[in-house]
Amino acid sequence: MSNGSPRVADHIMSTLTVAGVSHVFGVGGANIEDLYDAAHRTDGRIRAVVAKHEFAATCMAEGSVRARGGLGVVMATSGAGAMNLVPGVAEAYAARVPLLALVGQPPRDLEGRGAFQDSSGRGGAFDATELFGTISRFCARVDDPAETDKLLAAAIDAARSPRGGPAVLLLPKDVQQAPAAGFAPVDLLPTSASGPAPGRRAAAELLARTVAAGGEILVVAGDGVGHADARAELAALVARLDAWVAVTPEGKDTFPNDDPRFVGVTGAIGHPSVGRRLAAAALCVLVGTRLPVMARAGLDAALATVALVAFDPEPPFVAPADGVPLVHVDGDLRAELRAVVELLADAPPARAVRRDPAGHREYLVTPPLDAPGVRLPDAVRAIGDAVPADATVVSDAGNASAAAVHHLPVPPRGRFVIALGMGGMGHSFGAGIGAALATGRRSYVLTGDGGFYAHGMELHTAVEYDAPVTFVVFNNNAHAMCVTREQLLQHADYSYNTFKPAYLAAGVAAMFPSLPAVRVGTADELRDALLATNDRPGPALVCVETDPAETPPFVPFLRLLTESTIPPGGNRAEHVPPVG
Repeated sequence: MSNGSPRVADHIMSTLTVAGVSHVFGVGGANIEDLYDAAHRTDGRIRAVVAKHEFAATCMAEGSVRARGGLGVVMATSGAGAMNLVPGVAEAYAARVPLLALVGQPPRDLEGRGAFQDSSGRGGAFDATELFGTISRFCARVDDPAETDKLLAAAIDAARSPRGGPAVLLLPKDVQQAPAAGFAPVDLLPTSASGPAPGRRAAAELLARTVAAGGEILVVAGDGVGHADARAELAALVARLDAWVAVTPEGKDTFPNDDPRFVGVTGAIGHPSVGRRLAAAALCVLVGTRLPVMARAGLDAALATVALVAFDPEPPFVAPADGVPLVHVDGDLRAELRAVVELLADAPPARAVRRDPAGHREYLVTPPLDAPGVRLPDAVRAIGDAVPADATVVSDAGNASAAAVHHLPVPPRGRFVIALGMGGMGHSFGAGIGAALATGRRSYVLTGDGGFYAHGMELHTAVEYDAPVTFVVFNNNAHAMCVTREQLLQHADYSYNTFKPAYLAAGVAAMFPSLPAVRVGTADELRDALLATNDRPGPALVCVETDPAETPPFVPFLRLLTESTIPPGGNRAEHVPPVG
């Protein structure tokens, strides 16, 4: 128990306020309780939010960053608490989200001697440093209180570096409790700076030549634009090039979806118009994306033959054919985009392209379905009619996410979040709550019943903290995308992925009397129910009934459905990205 004197735990919290942190998310426990006590002693400068599960807490921290920017912080105790962080930290690593995980450990004098929840690597215990080191940009144990400042500054610097991602500090309980008298304020390292990227001038020259020749340019923007707060710089580059713009599913909010230059989303859940523009392009510019499989599915052949400029701290996953130019510009995304636009200042202006103000997106056509329930496109359009202009929309894995990515425009002043790094079901519950608490604005969580069963009890967290979140649950009593895969790829006469019916809205209403929870059966009812929740100060849930037999707007599935012959007993799963 604290006697009022500053401890290492208090010093850490003071440093986080200097770093601009306003919320920390986590789950309590004996070996992390001192940090929660320290958060309480910040007099409201930092608000500690306790979730139901550490994975969801990590998603809350991550969602707060994706919606607001800055540094996300998650705190968990040792043992199972630390292990429950792993999938969330791995998502932040794959998505390069700046995140700091503060993980409690048993007191140092008990490590290697049978301590409860020991992960020191001593005395036969496994080593948490090695485990987290594989899924973080920085990981260290604070074994000496005097090293707290150095390691904390290095962790924050690594998380906020151009590559970005999670950093992990393992904090023994007695280190957290150690006196911090005389500790000076931490001199946080500046964001890693570097000179001009080696490819900067070559990129500008290739862009200028393409513009001078009247070649069409397609810019593909990813979520790295949002992490780097580079939306304005992206817009300046697009305007200078008069380029077409596509976005990856994770980068859906990086460019206005109603701009005449916008042609849609790339990849497996994308729009055919992107492929047409890429085929016609003389140059493709990647900004803030490495273009992983889900974002480039169906585009590999065209990408192999088009000149490529890639603005990203890491090289792209695509490689043009021999003789086709590829220029990689690494370094700080904002700085590099600004510099290239300046280098293009004296180049001839781009030839203006006539564009239809109504937009150029082409949508996938999914098979009709004569079954009860609301069709996914109709449900998503109803959501689009209701979602506030400044809301954050968080989409979960599965059929609901495919429909949202394909059909839902991003609110004009809002954000769009989806976790395709690890693709964990239920991610949206934590991320939506974190986004709402960080911004103070309403979030919309779009999830299937599978996501609800995984982490839906974070509803309790939303109720507890009065978070302005509207949870939209697409209930089809199934892991529906897995059902589609069973039928389409395995030619199955079985299903492991259909469930007995459940009345989710009625159950939630009974559990949480203060939370409005309704079930709707038509798109109009969905729209009206959502509009009724927007002015509420706290959470609400709307459950919309859908059908597991509906084929989502997922390009590989639709291609298989249009094939003239399907070999009996054939297994073509290797041709389809292995999403759940």
